[in-house]
Amino acid sequence: MTDAPPLFTDRPRLDRQRRRAVAAGLADFLHRAARDEVEERLGMVNRRFTAPAVVTPFPQLWDGFGAVVVPDDPVLALRPGAHDLVIHTLGLHWADDPVGQIVQCARALAPDGMFLGLTFGGQTLVELRQALAEAEVEETGGLSPRVLPMGEIRDLGSLLQRAGLALPVADSVPLTATYADALALMRDLRAMGETNAMAQRLRRPTRRGVIARAAALYADTHARPDGRIPATFEIVALTGWAPAPGQPRPLRPGSAQMRLADALGLAGEAGTGQAKGRTD
Repeated sequence: MTDAPPLFTDRPRLDRQRRRAVAAGLADFLHRAARDEVEERLGMVNRRFTAPAVVTPFPQLWDGFGAVVVPDDPVLALRPGAHDLVIHTLGLHWADDPVGQIVQCARALAPDGMFLGLTFGGQTLVELRQALAEAEVEETGGLSPRVLPMGEIRDLGSLLQRAGLALPVADSVPLTATYADALALMRDLRAMGETNAMAQRLRRPTRRGVIARAAALYADTHARPDGRIPATFEIVALTGWAPAPGQPRPLRPGSAQMRLADALGLAGEAGTGQAKGRTD
């Protein structure tokens, strides 16, 4: 019998953080941006969805969307084949099994149903990550898990194929917020319910010296002329479709009927084996 892999997320702590954030007045601007992104993308799809579902950490933000709304629990409360659209919004980054989350969404889709997932990508909070790491090394001589690692867009896109979805697409939506200082950013993360809930985090309070040094490094490296600091949030949008008969499929490699050079109008330049360029 093999041991189960260690959990990535301390789920009880994450749930407590989210409840506290809602009780204190949730900082929801990223979730509102995600909802706007969903509505814009659905507006570009030539199809009317009649049985949508939304997976979200904060169901109250999706009131009025006309969908079945369920929390991003490890086991999703979705019925198999019941939906023509499943949206998973800003919760995958905390999942111990993100592929399993998408698989559950795929199973909830009817044939040719659409999956649309929005999750934080690898550039999210890159400035804070760097400042905290440098400050902790300076102050303590070591590193500990402090900011949740996020997947890169290529890795996140591969989750769609692993989940068995057809026509997978992944693209990035970068957002930048500005704050008075790093402490204001950290307060906002607490108000989002997004502070450290990693299972392997340190179980003691962070030294004040580490936080103070991180704030100073952040300002020294990234402060704008007005003194405010930027914080990067990268939202990666993942789109795929439940397989269905007659659905468009990618061509088999080598089956193209036209050379790329011909398609681009470069037939006269093809076949020379040399790259063209300027030498001046």
